[in-house]
Amino acid sequence: MPVLEFGAATLAAEPRLPAAGQLDVWLVRRAALETAAELLDLSELSEPERRRTASFVRPADGVTYASAHVALRRLLGAYLGLAPQDVPFVREPCPGCAEPHGRPAVAHPDPLLHFSLAHSHGMALVAVSRTVVGADVERLPRAETVEVCTPALHPGEQAELAALADAGERRAAFGRLWTRKEAYLKALGTGLSRDPGHDYLGADPHRRPAGWTLLDLPSGPRHNAAVAVRGGAPDRVTVRWVPPAALYAGETVDLDAGGTVGVPVAVSVGVTTRVSDWGA
Repeated sequence: MPVLEFGAATLAAEPRLPAAGQLDVWLVRRAALETAAELLDLSELSEPERRRTASFVRPADGVTYASAHVALRRLLGAYLGLAPQDVPFVREPCPGCAEPHGRPAVAHPDPLLHFSLAHSHGMALVAVSRTVVGADVERLPRAETVEVCTPALHPGEQAELAALADAGERRAAFGRLWTRKEAYLKALGTGLSRDPGHDYLGADPHRRPAGWTLLDLPSGPRHNAAVAVRGGAPDRVTVRWVPPAALYAGETVDLDAGGTVGVPVAVSVGVTTRVSDWGA
């Protein structure tokens, strides 16, 4: 099991908040297990984050968690003009009980910056916006997962899956559906404490919850990804890969790196995203 040491912190960049109507999505691959202990910089993580990193039974899970949180702090630090270790995380009130265990957020003066972090099996996703956002990324589901989880879905979602005779198509549809659902529930601040069968997040955009936009996003060949944004469709969505070296000691995340280089990919509401060539 790799032992991850804490290196030197990086400097903060100038504030670079996204424009109103802009949604930035950053994809992060887990640092390589054989080099994580040597290269991955955990110096900017909080003590609880470091303990969490060390608590995973599977080394790969610990490195995925650490990679995701290093990337999150460096990205938010770049947007806010703060050193990554100084990004002030808070919890918003829970929609159900008003206790402070709702959506993770940053405490920062207006204009507000919203974010959502997700990670799964070697991949992480960070969504950043000026409006409330929820994100999810999941490894492509196994047939057993589809079978076990489908009865808990909204009746309309169950009907859509049942109409797909091909098992591969059904798995693919379930994967897209489930990431939309988790993204939406994270944006609400409830997570899966809200009945996953209550809300329709299926293939028909017109039947989805009013006041929200759901985007299916490109995330490579082994994962599904989705983002839920409060309000109408963003004016612009950019999907980029964080280069692996940006997580190393002495490095930073460049918010302009890669720009919008790549092949346009249409998402479910007609917005065009562009995937940079970092991970394509």
